[in-house]
Amino acid sequence: MIFQQPPKTRARIKVGVVGTGFIAAGLVGLLSVSSSLRTSKVLTRRPRGTVTQVDETVVTRSIAELVSSSDIVVECSGDVVHTAEVVLAAMEAGKPVVTMNSEFQVTVGSYFCDKGYLTEAEGDQPGSIAALAEEAVQMGFQPLVYGNIKGFLNHEPTKDEMFHWSMRNGISLAQVTSFTDGTKLQIEQALVANGMGAGIAKKGLTGPEGEPLEVSSSSLARMAKARGCPLSDYVLNRTLPAGVFVVCEHPSESPDVLRYLKLGDGPFYTLMRPYHLCHLEIGKTLNRVAEGRAPLLNNSHLPTINVAAIAKKDLPVGSMIAQAVGGFVIRGEATSFAEEPNAVPIGLLKQAKIIRPIEKGQTLNWDDVEIPDSLALRAALSLRGQMSSTVEVMALSENEIS
Repeated sequence: MIFQQPPKTRARIKVGVVGTGFIAAGLVGLLSVSSSLRTSKVLTRRPRGTVTQVDETVVTRSIAELVSSSDIVVECSGDVVHTAEVVLAAMEAGKPVVTMNSEFQVTVGSYFCDKGYLTEAEGDQPGSIAALAEEAVQMGFQPLVYGNIKGFLNHEPTKDEMFHWSMRNGISLAQVTSFTDGTKLQIEQALVANGMGAGIAKKGLTGPEGEPLEVSSSSLARMAKARGCPLSDYVLNRTLPAGVFVVCEHPSESPDVLRYLKLGDGPFYTLMRPYHLCHLEIGKTLNRVAEGRAPLLNNSHLPTINVAAIAKKDLPVGSMIAQAVGGFVIRGEATSFAEEPNAVPIGLLKQAKIIRPIEKGQTLNWDDVEIPDSLALRAALSLRGQMSSTVEVMALSENEIS
């Protein structure tokens, strides 16, 4: 069983689920056979009667009803704006929040980190990387690289191609597009960087291509050593499993012992997990919350990495960005706030209006767009002000030292 057996006198923990897509429906199905957890309510914005993925009796359109009915809230809609409203309501009610929503975490998750319990779940790549790194540290390893394994990228896929794969795989058009054009990967590794205290080697990440994992992982480890900090990155290789990896050093164990344990000659040792099983693994994080353990991963109180929006084509004044993450107008690239302080997070740009002409390949800045008001926008602006103040203080401190 994936879940721990609770004491016989203990009631099953009530889990409120946000969303009715692939992840949410899969989680609800898993909870139905759990001995320690059960679904309380499933929140949707779809019209009543159109939700067929889950039992109609647990469906609600009320955030308040979802929160009041639940011990833990799981957000897995992939949205940013609506999720901010749900997370705030849950935290005001003192309910812990588990997400499988790296888009929300990277865009505004840091705003909520000190307002309540917030963690990304194991199962998607960021949570799986964090869990693997936690195991590595427990074994005495010191992580240098937090890595994602990607099989294919196409920065400008066509709508026809994406519609085909959407129908074939049973996931939304936006999801399959964000997977293909690299936006989801960039968001995932930005979350890993912020949550694990790592950096990135360059804008858009490095992504060694076509090499054996032991070669590309060692190359990334050498970059990390040269920069003096761990790195968040990925490798691109069709022959590798759809998993995650962590590249480490071990300060105390004999290289002969690690060689005997089949970890190679060193000095860098790659630990790989050859799968990530999405909703099937969320239960592990729910048990973590129920046990009172610290969050597995979130975007941290003061992130250093943003995911900027890059234009896929020329955008004249008045253009609308109907779909930001997973659309055909822009794609995301990880970048540092220090190097591009004016880059607007891609997660905010759904239904945004272009107010300055943008050329293909250009990074969109705050002054280039008009964004609809929302709690998410206000949270992002608050974080932007906070980070600007921090950068100014750091700059003053550096001047005093020099």
